[in-house]
Amino acid sequence: MPDALSFLPVPGLPRVQPGDDLAALIAAALRTTRLALADGDVLAVTQKIVSKAEGRLRRLTDVVPSPRALELTAGTNKDPRLVELILAESTRVVRTRLDLIITEHRLGLVLANAGIDRSNVGESEEQVLLLPVDPDASARRLRDALAAGSGRRIGVIVTDSLGRAWRKGTVGVAIGTAGVAPFTDLRGRRDLDGRPLQVSEIAPADSLAAAAVLLMGEAAEGTPVVLIRGAGATTDDTPAGAALRLAADDLFR
Repeated sequence: MPDALSFLPVPGLPRVQPGDDLAALIAAALRTTRLALADGDVLAVTQKIVSKAEGRLRRLTDVVPSPRALELTAGTNKDPRLVELILAESTRVVRTRLDLIITEHRLGLVLANAGIDRSNVGESEEQVLLLPVDPDASARRLRDALAAGSGRRIGVIVTDSLGRAWRKGTVGVAIGTAGVAPFTDLRGRRDLDGRPLQVSEIAPADSLAAAAVLLMGEAAEGTPVVLIRGAGATTDDTPAGAALRLAADDLFR
């Protein structure tokens, strides 16, 4: 465990557009802010700018709803074109009610509306943003480019804000990781009294993401990147999905 952590917002990024070199934009913002990367640093990067750079924007005017989408629209009062995109991004529908569809995303995440977002994606109401195709690959590309430019050993977390069953409000989670452990099993280690731990499993990347998202904000703050100092980035490229509970172990599925 780290002795201390610092979370430093990285301001100054322009509004990201499809095809932008996101690593170059982040590197420029770091230089402008006079933040030099150090060995072990981790950059938390919001999914939104990753998806924008990767062209994951979709226009609803280009979407033709399927019969299944029209069926779900009747019970949720959602735009059937949006529902079609939600279904295309999901492996199953978990729950629905008026104005809400909870799905299991193709990445394994259970979240509202398959993570499809309309906020901060442009002025048009007809435009929405999807999650990255492969957030782990996105994190590795950013990590490799920024490490090559700085000569430092760093890590990258791609963050998103998710709701939780039985709890109000969203928290930041890691949907993509590079150089940061998404899951650590502490079972078998000893506590202060020498007793072996029986059930202790932690999600370090999620913990870092949750703190970083507090600085990023959820509205018009415009701070999509946070530098985490003291996190101790490694060469571990275990995918973020390692923190997902298997269906066979899920008591609520």
